[in-house]
Amino acid sequence: MSNPTKKILHIDMDAFYASVEQRDNPELVGKPLAVGGSKERGVVAAASYEARKYGVKSAMPSSIAYRKCPQLIFIKPRFEAYKEASQQIREVFEEYTDLVEPLALDEAYLDVTDNKFDMEFAMDIATEIKQKIKDKTGLTASAGISYNKFLAKIASDYNKPDGFYVITPSMAEKFIEKLPIEKFFGVGKVTAKKMHLKGIFTGANLKRKSEQQLTQWFGKAGGYYYNISRGIDNRKVNPNRIRKSLGAERTYENDITTKEEMAENIIRIAEILIKRIENAGGAGKSLTLKVKYGDFKQITRSKTISETLTNEQIKVIGILLLDSIPDIEKGIRLIGLQTANFDQENKDVFLEQLEFEF
Repeated sequence: MSNPTKKILHIDMDAFYASVEQRDNPELVGKPLAVGGSKERGVVAAASYEARKYGVKSAMPSSIAYRKCPQLIFIKPRFEAYKEASQQIREVFEEYTDLVEPLALDEAYLDVTDNKFDMEFAMDIATEIKQKIKDKTGLTASAGISYNKFLAKIASDYNKPDGFYVITPSMAEKFIEKLPIEKFFGVGKVTAKKMHLKGIFTGANLKRKSEQQLTQWFGKAGGYYYNISRGIDNRKVNPNRIRKSLGAERTYENDITTKEEMAENIIRIAEILIKRIENAGGAGKSLTLKVKYGDFKQITRSKTISETLTNEQIKVIGILLLDSIPDIEKGIRLIGLQTANFDQENKDVFLEQLEFEF
């Protein structure tokens, strides 16, 4: 078992983007809302809980979301508003500890074992944080409390929205054994299906498998699955988590059908990416061009060089990668650029959720 004396929180904002929009526009309160895209085009970035009741989810094409919920209200994202709220939330976290590991604009791990107020109980800290976030931003958060990151993450999702759940060391074994495998953080839909074929449906089923079996079936992840089925997760809360990638993309109202128009838009997206790179303090060595067709088929093309990409190289390589994109005349609905493979010298760059144009 991980160190049972550790006190780890996972704070996750409730329907963050949609909640900010409802906070700032009272007319949207209580209504099904999707941030991102439009009725005809684009992708849902976030959905309010009212929309989720109809099956609307993030990353769902807007056209499908609209069919599921014809009364759905589409709102263009306002990332500056989300950043502002996120910064206010981060300030609340840092009142209690400097060990804050942000996973995105709307969630973070906190290690409050040794906190700035010498508070004995992590539950009291989580309660105060939730209330301060509410007072400061008008938004609700869900809190998970446990002795490691895996269990804290699971706990924060247990009673959403405005949730609060604690998994103590004495509770962990039975809790994990009863947990459906789909609820395990790090087990996606594809892996869950593979596990089902192996007779793994719950934590108890997973725990019965040997580390050798799991590694044989799932590669390096097998060791992780073996440990978490036993409540073991020794990952530390890392406040200096390194950015692995940085990108920008855009979905278009009307399909792009010519190479010339593609090139123009690649340059525009490259300029957006360059600004984000400058704000982050450094680029990577690889560039990936992502293209999604009108039928939602997606392809990527990448190039890696030996040195860090310059601003001009990002534009030039983006255009060069365009030459390998087939069937443009069929219609392109989305173009994206992403840089990755960052130098270790940029290790002081903090993780931040990527912002995408809609």
